[in-house]
Amino acid sequence: MNKKFLRQEAHRYKKLGLKWRRPKGLQSKLRRKIKGNGNIPSIGYRTSKKERYLHPSGKKEVLVSNTGDLDSLNKEVVIRIASTVGRKKRIEIINKAKKMNLRVLNPGVIK
Repeated sequence: MNKKFLRQEAHRYKKLGLKWRRPKGLQSKLRRKIKGNGNIPSIGYRTSKKERYLHPSGKKEVLVSNTGDLDSLNKEVVIRIASTVGRKKRIEIINKAKKMNLRVLNPGVIK
């Protein structure tokens, strides 16, 4: 599970939001890594190789742009349809994925 890193003083000011920015101040306690002032993202927080690049469901995510891409897939993957695919091809991909019992992450609104 990934750790959430907050921007310095984010707990004080709502306008800073929950996004991360590296502290650059000369006297910044967070930049100097003084105990009790929060954590800075570093290589030690990286996820293990087995968990890296996986969908939260634990399966590998595959980008698909046509029905031919589905032929070589097994059931241990989830499908994300490319954003450049139009409605007609999208419907074809979704129908074929249903027959193969594959999960589509972004089926979109199809009427």
